[in-house]
Amino acid sequence: MASRNEWVNPLFLPSPPDVWSAFMTIATEGYKGTSLLAHIGASMQRIAVALILVLLTAVPLGILCGRIRLLRAIFDPFIEFYRPLPPLAYYSLLVLWFGIEDTSKIVLLYLGGFAPMFIAAVYSARRIPPDRIQGARSLGASRWRLYLYVILPSCLPDLLTGLRTAVGVTYATLVAAEMIAAVSGIGWMVLDASKYLRSDIIYAAIIIMGIIAILIDAGIRNLIQRVSPWAEH
Repeated sequence: MASRNEWVNPLFLPSPPDVWSAFMTIATEGYKGTSLLAHIGASMQRIAVALILVLLTAVPLGILCGRIRLLRAIFDPFIEFYRPLPPLAYYSLLVLWFGIEDTSKIVLLYLGGFAPMFIAAVYSARRIPPDRIQGARSLGASRWRLYLYVILPSCLPDLLTGLRTAVGVTYATLVAAEMIAAVSGIGWMVLDASKYLRSDIIYAAIIIMGIIAILIDAGIRNLIQRVSPWAEH
């Protein structure tokens, strides 16, 4: 109604047909010589690599910190220091250290997802009932079996919930990660289109990002229900 009656300048609020037309154009012809699927694939690849690194580091470290007070005292202050910092506050440092290629972008996404995953792992490891641990030990469970068959399954529901948070933070950091020296990615499309005041492309790209986020979150929720059916959802 606002666009049809020209209550708002089309530069700020393009009409739905204009947004749909922009979407069909980038879907069929691509954007700046690269197909839409390639832009989405570039962004998803950066996020996937960052999240794999998060799972490989934040989960074991968080569980160990949750069970060993000394480790928690060592690592927790560093996590709590950088966790509230805006990504752009230290992105320039990452570019200086790792260059302008994908490495700096992946590191930024990794740092964005590491903190919530680490906190979820620490919290879940600390709230395991002591009698469950003592029961496993009394039955002769070794330390590595205790972590593998008792502690990790007990932490799994909270870890998967933490993964949802980590994915959300990482996805929200994507635009910041693609702001500097990027030539592909759905976040880069938004920033590049804004330089040319192509608000129709901006809206189309934002809607695409929202749909992708919904699909990712639905997939994680489905994974939580399948992997930990004993937990309340």
